[in-house]
Amino acid sequence: MSNEFPRRRTVLAGLGGTLLASALPLGRARAAGPAVIGFIYVGPRDDFGYNQSHAQGAAALKKMPGIKVVEEERIPETVEVAKTMESMINLDGAGLLFPTSFGYFDPYILKAAVKYPKVTFEHCGGLWTDKDPKNVGSYFGYIFEGQFINGIVAGYASKSGKLGFVAAKPIPQVLQNINAFTLGAQLVNPKATTKLIFTGDWSLPVKEAEATNSLVDQGVDVITMHVDSPKVVVQTAAQRGAMVCGYHTSQAALAPEAYLTGAEWNWTDLYPKFVTMWMKGEPIPNFYRGAFKEGLIKQSAYGPKVSAEAKKHAEDVKAKLTAGDYVIFKGPLKDNTGKVVVAAGSELIQTNATDEKLESMAFLVEGVQGSLPA
Repeated sequence: MSNEFPRRRTVLAGLGGTLLASALPLGRARAAGPAVIGFIYVGPRDDFGYNQSHAQGAAALKKMPGIKVVEEERIPETVEVAKTMESMINLDGAGLLFPTSFGYFDPYILKAAVKYPKVTFEHCGGLWTDKDPKNVGSYFGYIFEGQFINGIVAGYASKSGKLGFVAAKPIPQVLQNINAFTLGAQLVNPKATTKLIFTGDWSLPVKEAEATNSLVDQGVDVITMHVDSPKVVVQTAAQRGAMVCGYHTSQAALAPEAYLTGAEWNWTDLYPKFVTMWMKGEPIPNFYRGAFKEGLIKQSAYGPKVSAEAKKHAEDVKAKLTAGDYVIFKGPLKDNTGKVVVAAGSELIQTNATDEKLESMAFLVEGVQGSLPA
């Protein structure tokens, strides 16, 4: 993908039951010509990370007949995304939008949905409720299942028992990943710890490099992350002699010897599914979740430093997750202050009928060395 992608025109004047039971109203424009679908990314499309994973999904749509895809990258979580959505709707004729970054949802998507009730807005990661506009949908994958597999592999590979995690913001999806990675490693080594550093935003390359170096300096020998582009973390860790578990897409090409495995999105399956439903006038769920079982995520190929024992353990657990027979967050479970956060006999279950406690996770499990920003 090219690093240069023209900024969208933003010169428009005047800018100013159960969850699954309710579904989006028909937003398909019946005008002549191809159906226009818009994708908005907070960073570059070729970031080896979050934005690239969505761009791969958009690329799958370009192969479908009767579809025109328009894309804009590097759109911040500000009024800029409101302008971009307005432009796609009014200038390009988009009837379905995929604004993909977490911070686009409230207030920008919610306000646009009220203004444009015939346009369908599908947002990645937000928590739609029945109080929100019906032409808005929220979809996401429980990719923490992949981070759990990362943790298992890391637990075998680590010689120090000290793992590291570079994270952007303390939102529930990030905390799910940190905790699942740690619990996966503790299946192999109950004494394994995860040193955690928050950078404060989705893409801060300098801080990501500093955090990675700091973790290695503290004896960490396997690092993973939840930032938009894992590229800096992966390359810095490999240069320092640490191993890495990837995230969003495969970063194996960046560090072929240091790369163990990775938790990847599989939007190339979901986007054609949603668009086909939309084109046919079928309802898209306002709230959609899934993981290995639903095909929303996948695991990177195992690298050369992953042992046969680690592969077998990881694949056995992945098979159970795919079958829906494994729960990661089950009690008794304590946070890293010693407080019980999941009682004995209780579970936070990753299903498409959302578990509100899972979706609103606000703790770090025992073994995570770090704290939530004030």
